[in-house]
Amino acid sequence: QVQLVESGGGLVQAGGSLRLSCLASGSIFSMGWYRQAPGKQRDLVARITRGRSTDYADSVKGRFTISRDNAKNTVYLQMNNLKPEDTAVYYCGAQNWGVPDPEYWGQGTQVTVFL
Repeated sequence: QVQLVESGGGLVQAGGSLRLSCLASGSIFSMGWYRQAPGKQRDLVARITRGRSTDYADSVKGRFTISRDNAKNTVYLQMNNLKPEDTAVYYCGAQNWGVPDPEYWGQGTQVTVFL
């Protein structure tokens, strides 16, 4: 069982930046960020493997950067040029090799972008 703890959410004006962090209790193959706005499904934002292969949602390409420190079992999401439509609860998700979707979830952190 892997536990995930997120930090770094908050309130920011459009065009601003935030950095999210997710600490895992152990090493795991893939870690990523997902977001869920009110009344909508939870969607992938970005994910990264232990080998640092990445995958991004089209809506965040060029604005968000995911990175990972394997020694610290930590994944980061640098979010730049934030837009009101980025407002959501952001969840850290992780899975083992060969598993297509997250097996483990963090508690979520709120990101609110205002004009």
